[in-house]
Formats: sequence, structure tokens, C-alpha cells
Amino acid sequence: MSGAVLSSAATVLAHRDGLPAFGPATVLTQASIELLPLLLLLVPAGLYLYGVRRLRARGDAWPIGRTLAFLVGGLGTIAVATTSGLAAYDVSLFAAHMVQHMLLSMVATVFLALGAPITLALRTLPRRPRAVLLSVLHSRVARLLGFPLIPWVLYVASPFALYFSGWYEATLDSRVLHELLHLHFLAVGALFFWPLLGIDPVPGRGAHPFRLLLIGTTLPFHAFLGVSIMSVQPDGRGLIAPDHYLALHTLEEAVDQQELGGALLWASGDIIGLLFLAVLLTQWMRASEREAQREDRRLDRLDAAEAAAPAQAHPG
Repeated sequence: MSGAVLSSAATVLAHRDGLPAFGPATVLTQASIELLPLLLLLVPAGLYLYGVRRLRARGDAWPIGRTLAFLVGGLGTIAVATTSGLAAYDVSLFAAHMVQHMLLSMVATVFLALGAPITLALRTLPRRPRAVLLSVLHSRVARLLGFPLIPWVLYVASPFALYFSGWYEATLDSRVLHELLHLHFLAVGALFFWPLLGIDPVPGRGAHPFRLLLIGTTLPFHAFLGVSIMSVQPDGRGLIAPDHYLALHTLEEAVDQQELGGALLWASGDIIGLLFLAVLLTQWMRASEREAQREDRRLDRLDAAEAAAPAQAHPG
């Protein structure tokens, strides 16, 4: 990481959009909770808790870890990304946007998947809504979107298309497009990570070696994307959304922000990817242990049946 990037990370940046200079305290002081984003968080939280309550009312268990993953890890991360002070700077500081990008596409979606909300819904919905959900899961559209190559391409290629075209700059100048971009990060992350975790019965769940391969092949692309974003020149060549950012910052500040954003993408993408590989390896080992235990029980039943057969053939 260059000295300019380190300086950018360690100091606050002044800009001319009416907000105070960015710093750790502004993540709290600049938080803003609007009605629509709040409802989009509270409604799924309420439905999830209602489902857990129905399960427990009839005597069924639901792991507390899944509840915490969905509410705290998943919805909580979305709340931090979209309602904290981080969101207040996401159109003025490129590095703040990149943190938001990673939180929504990689962190929140993984925790939402670990919460297994589809499994919870299938266990608690009345017959007709449950049939509708099953028909959606088994539909051609779901099978198409669940085909592993499609989520992989969307997850790997869409950031390149976003940042190296005019799409990203358009989202900075339009509130509607900006909010749709947040939904895009969540949707693409969910399509990619949900089948890989293999908890909910969604299309596209492959064998564990194939899941490891899919995750492993994303790491070089994340690194290449981060390096490409960092490769902005001091004179502004390669600057993303220059018209927007140069209206808020000096050229040096805009370059530093883009270098920092690219470094954050590279480092966090690799770290999260490696952690996810460790999770998949753990799941694979546990699945192998369960399969070995089932096979041992099957062989024990066969041995017991063979031992009992002579006694039944010659009673007394």
C-alpha cells in the first residue's frame, strides 16, 4: 500500500458537500434512519422471529446461532451499510462506498444464508404459502439462476462492468439507481453464496469439492479488480467517476480515495474468501464424518442381521 493510501487511511478528508470531515465518530454522528430502509429491515426481522416463535410453540427446536446469524450478522450488517454514517459518505468517498460494497455483497449475504430463512419458512408456513414457495424454488427461473456458472459470472464480472463503465457514475447522481445498486450487491451475493453454504434447499447446491473450486476461482479476480482500481495515475488517468469526485475533492484526495478503495477490495475480498474456504472445508469434513457414521450404523445392522439369521433358522 502506497504512502498516499496510508495517509488517506490515517487522516480525515475534507470535502465540499456539507458533511463534516470523515472520521470514526461520524459513523455514529452522521447515522440517518429513514422509514423505507427501516421497514425493509424490520419486516424480515419480525417475520423471522415469528417463525422461530411458531416452531418453539409446537415444541420444535431452532438453533440460536441461526437466529443470531440472520438478525445480527445479516440484517445488522445491512443496517450498518445503509443507515450508519458510512452511508452518509458513500457517494462522496470512494473508500466508504467500497466498504459498503463488501459489507452488502460478501458479509451480509453470508450471514443471511447461515440464518437459513427458507428452511424456517418451509417449516412454519401454512400449506398454501408453503406450496407457493416450493413452486418458486423448483421453477425454471430458479433452476436457471441457480446454475452455478451464472451466479459465478455475475459475482465476478459485474464489479468490472460497474466500475469500468459509466454505470457507477450514474448511480452517484441518481438516488433510485443508488438504492438499486445496493439491492444488486445483495442479490448477486445471495445468488452466489446461498447455494455454496448448502443450508437452505435452494437450486445449485453442488458437491463440496465443486463449491471449494468456485470460491477459489474468485480470489484471483478479486485481486485483479483491486489492483486495477488502485492503478490510478497521479494526474487522474484511470480515475473512476472523475466528474463526480473532482467536484468534491482535490485531485490528490480523489486519487488517494480510489487507491484506498481498491486496496480495501483486494484485501477484504481475499480475507473473506479464505475464511469462506475454511468454512466449506469444515462443512465438508463434518459431512464426511456424518456419512461415515451412517455407513457404520448400516454395517452394524447388517452384521446384527447376519448374526441373528442362524439363530432364527435353528430355534432352540
